Amino acid sequence: MSEQEERGFTVVDKRSSSGGQDPGAPKEPACSAPPSSPPISSERVPKVDFAMLIASFATGALYHMGIAPDPETGRPGERNLPLASQNIDILELIEEKTRGNLGADEAGLLEGLLYEVRMRFVEASKSPGK
Repeated sequence: MSEQEERGFTVVDKRSSSGGQDPGAPKEPACSAPPSSPPISSERVPKVDFAMLIASFATGALYHMGIAPDPETGRPGERNLPLASQNIDILELIEEKTRGNLGADEAGLLEGLLYEVRMRFVEASKSPGK
């Protein structure tokens, strides 16, 4: 018995030399980014490192506290303290799991960012929501 008969199905390639599409079917564009999104170039995308990782979570926390602006609109983020708290928890987890494995600069940056977002969170928790 052949391998196809053992599996219980047969694959038939009905593509023609027209690229696999029915000649009468409308042509679909190749997959690409939406027209409103500019192509991402390696020049515009910064290199990801530890500092960028923890700054990203700190910025996310500040955004969800309604402090940091949305990068696209420039308006403050919508206040969502549970999400802000989750970002702080992630930073605390990173601190715990990397303890003793960071250079002095990285450890200092993480400690400083954690202090800042915790203090801002306390302030945001005390103030009435928007």
